[in-house]
Amino acid sequence: MKPGAGLDLEAILSRSRPALARAITLLENDRPGAEALMAELAPRCGRAHVVGITGAPGAGKSTLINVLLGEYAKRGRSVAVVAVDPSSPISGGSILGDRLRMDEHGSREDVFIRSVSARGHLGGLSRHAGRIIDVFDAVGFDVVIVETVGAGQSEVEIRHFADSNIVVCPPGLGDDVQAIKAGIIEIADLLVVNKADLPQAERTVLDLTSAVHLRHRSDWGVRVLRTVATSGEGVVELIDAIEEHGRTTGIGKRLRQPSPPAPLPRAGEGSRNVAPQATDEELFAQLRRWRAAGKGVALATVVKTWGSSPRPEGSHLAVEAGGAFVGSVSGGCIEGAVIAEAQAAIADGQPRLLEFGVSDERAWEVGLACGGRVQVFVEKVG
Repeated sequence: MKPGAGLDLEAILSRSRPALARAITLLENDRPGAEALMAELAPRCGRAHVVGITGAPGAGKSTLINVLLGEYAKRGRSVAVVAVDPSSPISGGSILGDRLRMDEHGSREDVFIRSVSARGHLGGLSRHAGRIIDVFDAVGFDVVIVETVGAGQSEVEIRHFADSNIVVCPPGLGDDVQAIKAGIIEIADLLVVNKADLPQAERTVLDLTSAVHLRHRSDWGVRVLRTVATSGEGVVELIDAIEEHGRTTGIGKRLRQPSPPAPLPRAGEGSRNVAPQATDEELFAQLRRWRAAGKGVALATVVKTWGSSPRPEGSHLAVEAGGAFVGSVSGGCIEGAVIAEAQAAIADGQPRLLEFGVSDERAWEVGLACGGRVQVFVEKVG
């Protein structure tokens, strides 16, 4: 099926900037021809190294990406950027400030920067970020960088799309390391302390290094790196580490999942604004298939919740040793952390009782983006 809506597939594949822009707009807005276009592009995906960059607001993510673009250019690599900005709760639009901090390289032929609004979507990305990544991959960009909305501990959706996950941390985290290590730090392949010329940077490096030592990863040893984005210090080492990670663990991971994670509804769609849950029958059927194929599996179960929670007690998440999963224990808030713990449970055979959120007293006020607090039991199956 050829894409309609006046799209020129040949122009898109040749990376015509106007054609790419029109294609992405079509996909973002679910206009007629979107599915046909994706059907044409899907067989061409799997060549790009997708690099996710997330972290707290003000950590310097956009400035860091700007200098990464310069270094990739020196190495002869073509790069596309998907920069997700928060949306206004009033208009639904976005300031798209990230684009302004990257415009030094935006006019290069081998660079394409697309800023998109989150449009109320939870998880740190936009509703159709995965489609935009696929477009850039299919048309031949060597690297696709995805910058998430300034994230807290719950915005871990990027782990479903990126081959290499970079978490950028500002100096002076202090005790906050303990508060966030169960969230976005758990998905990191590389931890980057940006603004490393500031006085508190070395303490943050030490705190993050200690947090990393608490984790078990069979495929990769998580590293803590230092950068100063404004001067370019540490950027060469960061790209070297990103490329080493890609060689070690592979690229195209999002394409190997049994089924891509369903996008959360836009604000106002559905009663709880969460992704649809798999039935227990579907979940346990998949678990049996993994075991029959000789794969290690683990099961995570919600055993207690405090405050509001999009998944009730008894909800399940089944995880395969390679990171594939089915089901949900939170609708996106803590899946990344639970999957990492499930993989560790498969490796060492030890069950885990995990808690995410805040104290009982504050559970109704603050904590997980999707609720106050949740307790999850994780155990290896078989």
